[in-house]
Amino acid sequence: MPRIDQETVRKILDTADIVEVVSDFVKLKRSGANYMGLCPFHNERTPSFSVSKAKGVCKCFSCGKGGTPVGFIMEHEQLSYAEALRWLANKYNIEIKERELTAEEIAQASERESMLALNEFALQFFENKLFESDEGRAIGLSYFRNRGLTDAAIKRFRLGYSPEARDALASEAMKKGYSPELLASTGLCSRNDRGNLYDRFRGRVLFPVFTLSGKVVAFGGRTLKSDKTIAKYVNSPESSIYHKSSELYGLYQARRAIVQKNKCILVEGYMDVISMSQRGVENVVASSGTSLTDGQIALIHRFTQNVTVIYDSDPAGIKASLRGIDMLLAQGLNVKVLLLPEGDDPDSFAKAHSLEEIEAYMQANETDFIRFKTKILLDGLAANDPVARAGVINSIAKSISVIPDRVIRSEYTKECSRLMQTDEEIVTLQVAKYANENAEKSQTTKIPETSQEHTKEPTVVTRPTGRAVTDRLAYLRPAEMEVARLLVRYGLLTVAQVVDSEGEVRDLSVLDYVVNEFNSDDISFANPDLAKIFLSIQALSQAWDLELPVAMAQADSEARKYLDEARAGILAAGSVDAIRRKEEEANAAAEEIRRSAIAMASERFLTRALGADPDPQVRTLTTSFVSEKYSLSKIHTKGTHVPSERELLANKVPKAVYGLKIATLQWREKELRAGLVGLSGDEAAAVLSQLQQIREIIAQLAHYLGERIVLPK
Repeated sequence: MPRIDQETVRKILDTADIVEVVSDFVKLKRSGANYMGLCPFHNERTPSFSVSKAKGVCKCFSCGKGGTPVGFIMEHEQLSYAEALRWLANKYNIEIKERELTAEEIAQASERESMLALNEFALQFFENKLFESDEGRAIGLSYFRNRGLTDAAIKRFRLGYSPEARDALASEAMKKGYSPELLASTGLCSRNDRGNLYDRFRGRVLFPVFTLSGKVVAFGGRTLKSDKTIAKYVNSPESSIYHKSSELYGLYQARRAIVQKNKCILVEGYMDVISMSQRGVENVVASSGTSLTDGQIALIHRFTQNVTVIYDSDPAGIKASLRGIDMLLAQGLNVKVLLLPEGDDPDSFAKAHSLEEIEAYMQANETDFIRFKTKILLDGLAANDPVARAGVINSIAKSISVIPDRVIRSEYTKECSRLMQTDEEIVTLQVAKYANENAEKSQTTKIPETSQEHTKEPTVVTRPTGRAVTDRLAYLRPAEMEVARLLVRYGLLTVAQVVDSEGEVRDLSVLDYVVNEFNSDDISFANPDLAKIFLSIQALSQAWDLELPVAMAQADSEARKYLDEARAGILAAGSVDAIRRKEEEANAAAEEIRRSAIAMASERFLTRALGADPDPQVRTLTTSFVSEKYSLSKIHTKGTHVPSERELLANKVPKAVYGLKIATLQWREKELRAGLVGLSGDEAAAVLSQLQQIREIIAQLAHYLGERIVLPK
């Protein structure tokens, strides 16, 4: 099993653009220097997911998730570090150079990677059998073609066929080294009463289900037999890689069209999606016969706020699925409904009409959910039945009550009262009543969010060593977080110049300063996640030594380019003194450009490497430290130079370190005070002496922090 070599990894990290990567999954809008969109990691109605092209990171300021391009893909698609790199390499057409893994590295391969690899093998097996085997062409391919599908559509959705033989796939997979246990855990195979393995989808045509990144996680198999005792459809079971409530069929193929058209069309079945897409209506997805879920709605909401739900003309089926409309409304989506002509479903309608006819029909017949629901619920009711009409009004009021936007809710309330010819105040009161009930229900059923996924700050993972240790970690964490933040942002930047023991002047980086101060007072990060990122930064500092010559060469090039452009203005300055002054100014500006370019390169190197770290805690912390929710308005900084944090490092870094020292001493003081209880005589005197020493040191440090700190230059 091969591993990507470092040269290729570096090329992938250099090429990947965070805005382009995130845009494959989230609809982004420009917001100042950054981009904003709905967070792909949790359900939300107001965009809080920020993407910074300049910094190469993204972050949700609500749930805290995000990262660099690699980290984002790892988190979003639940891929390993290597899988995320391969995903990006495929996106940017980067050739991957590999080396063979050791036996130990192979043993560490995750079950998830193995399951995805097996599913990909099965997908290719089913495709091959459809097009290359006599049985597949005679049965599977004939079926698809008889249903009006072109070979292009079949290949686009990667449809396949599973042979009738009991264990055709199982035998072929085991020859390739896949275990029977893996075949069973993916759901590709099952075991009979005697424990023998057999193919789950044998004798069926296959519809693969893809994640947004193109990984196949499940299959739907349709039988072509008329035997009523055989289930028409068999689907992959839930597994560690497949959760049906979080997947939409066709979204992988439709996602770009959804963004372009700013609309998602929701249908029911596999063939509905494929036939519509084949006809040119590509922004179509399906819930695959299952009831619509919050997870599926959240997927849609990442790409658009506009949804059109297509129904056939079966009234019973429509009434049963009206709950899905309420769920869409509750997520803040704008919902339209389209009722097809009697006897048609999306599959048959697409086959019988051209793209122009389909688009014209949709434009003429799409209606908002109020009109649609009113028509459906009133159908068949006696016009003079007040109780039945009241029931319809209540049902519509319930739907309106889940809409989060109050203005939209008010407008729909007016529309309902007009359509039902009833007093608007009555409808308003009913809507308010149901809205209050919804709020109360939400409060009573809400589960406290304690997982790391929902915390704004990464959870500290510690061994259970007692309450005292936990309290100490919590007490020190704010001070440790500030030191760690400065290390992540600026750890490789030169913060001062010092004279070493041999009289040589050398640069002192932020990392060097922190390491020296920690060593001199024998302190370190107490919180394990921060200690972990500290070690990672120290390891990366050695890699930066190899990158630095390249960064310096690039910085020199930028400085020379500036000087070349400035020469024309210098020569036109007139007098010799003016030329000399202009030349000095240009040289100073060029040197500043050079220093700034090197500084920015070091910042990008560190945050990029940490943001793509295989450890999720390191990635999460890095994203948290690099991302900034707010920035100063240009209105307030116009004509005024506001020093950047980089310019203030000579003060901020020592203050952060000394702040941590004070916090460490204060905690020790608390421990000693607690230990005084029950002591007397010499023991108490010794503790009181220690307390006095600690208080004196804290006072000295506090006095030092109160003064202007400037490191030697």
